[in-house]
Amino acid sequence: MPGLTHDDRCRPRLADGAHFLKSLVATPRLTGAVAPSGRALARAMAAAVDPGTPGLVVELGPGTGPVTRALVERGFDLRRLVLVEYDPRFCRMLESRFERVRVIEGDAYDLPRALGEFGGANIAAFVSSLPLLNQPPDRRETLIGDAFAIMGPEGVFVQFTYGLHSPIPREACVGRYAAHRGPAIWRNLPPARVWTYRREGVRGAPARAAS
Repeated sequence: MPGLTHDDRCRPRLADGAHFLKSLVATPRLTGAVAPSGRALARAMAAAVDPGTPGLVVELGPGTGPVTRALVERGFDLRRLVLVEYDPRFCRMLESRFERVRVIEGDAYDLPRALGEFGGANIAAFVSSLPLLNQPPDRRETLIGDAFAIMGPEGVFVQFTYGLHSPIPREACVGRYAAHRGPAIWRNLPPARVWTYRREGVRGAPARAAS
């Protein structure tokens, strides 16, 4: 923004990093990162979702909102975004930064309960920043299964990971979901990749299996 000094621009990022560190110390399995997603990673996640597809976009584990901001920059109306965040401090931060976004303080690993008020709503996509590799395989499988049970047939599940392999276990994908691995995003710390999952056999779904 015009008139902002370098210190003014850096101060919010430093504050967000401090919030992440506090959350990591308090709940390491749920936070799983020492800093918010970088701009390049946030943009790559937002790019995996088409603003022209009707329906809500549910963001899981938005933290301080870098991916939320990238979705807005991509063209999503704030009223289409639903944020599910476990940490009440992050919830308050998100509500102050994105006034028209619906913020739900709840457990993203229990989607039927967290999204109970949206029963019957058209949900186009889930965009997840959850540290899935901190969770056992069966919990990851339940998460994506619940997400696709809620979405329409063209729905997409977007997830980033610092690991080399699919954050959704291969066994859970075979015959059910088509998975696509994006290129490495070196400008993130640490480097990351974005994975997208669609129902197997849906038009436009990638042919590459999870690995």
